[in-house]
Amino acid sequence: MAGEPRLMFSTLGCPGWTLEQAADTAVAIGYGGLEIRMLDGTIIPPDLDASGRARIREVMQSRELRTIGLGLSTRFTMPDGAERERMEQDLLAYLEMARELDVPFVRTFGGNLADGQATEDGINNVAESLNRLASAAADAGVTILLETHDAFCKGRDVARVLDQVPSDRVMAVWDVHHPWRMGESIEETWACIGERTAHVHLKDAVHSDDGTFRLVLMGEGDVPNQAIVDLLESNGYEGAYSAEWEKAWHPGIEEPEIALPQHFEVIMDWLRG
Repeated sequence: MAGEPRLMFSTLGCPGWTLEQAADTAVAIGYGGLEIRMLDGTIIPPDLDASGRARIREVMQSRELRTIGLGLSTRFTMPDGAERERMEQDLLAYLEMARELDVPFVRTFGGNLADGQATEDGINNVAESLNRLASAAADAGVTILLETHDAFCKGRDVARVLDQVPSDRVMAVWDVHHPWRMGESIEETWACIGERTAHVHLKDAVHSDDGTFRLVLMGEGDVPNQAIVDLLESNGYEGAYSAEWEKAWHPGIEEPEIALPQHFEVIMDWLRG
């Protein structure tokens, strides 16, 4: 692989680009690959046709880039069993796509709680679905990653799910912003999910007293990204990192032409250090 094999960027950061543009930029900057969340401006669909899958394979292989993961929007907290089943079918389709494309991870959310829904009920629903999906993930040779997000922003919340899901084909992705903004220290997050963290999303933000935040360039905000990288590396983490610049959800932030090279230089300085 021509680029840095441990550092990727998510296509969430360049929603106006084609896959070819994103891949060419990764090569030009030095990234080792992409995490595909947006495909030509829309979230990658579970029913992507054969020509679309062949295109991803050709684009990435021709540039010697790795597709580290597929970024899904599946969620499993909801009380409606039929809706959970639909989400499970979507994730099964993504697992098959990942197998075909030789992608090691698919990311899922746990989801938010419905009005009046008990936290324990939501945790049990997510665990139940992930346990049902674990054998299919193993058959595909793909790992499902539950993100620190939604009702599961804290590592301790993700851990409560994973404690019920013993399969090593169900792991965690540590999105560093969410546990920290919810008041969980990085040491607490590591203690909860460190042993089952298989991937990491890095992003930075400036926070206000009213709880709002503004995404900023890497190292220019309040999120202790460098300390998190140091913590992971000192504890033997050998997985990849994705720079997750959320341009698709926050169109007013800097353009990817500015953010993606900046993220690469800053994060690589930390990794080299």
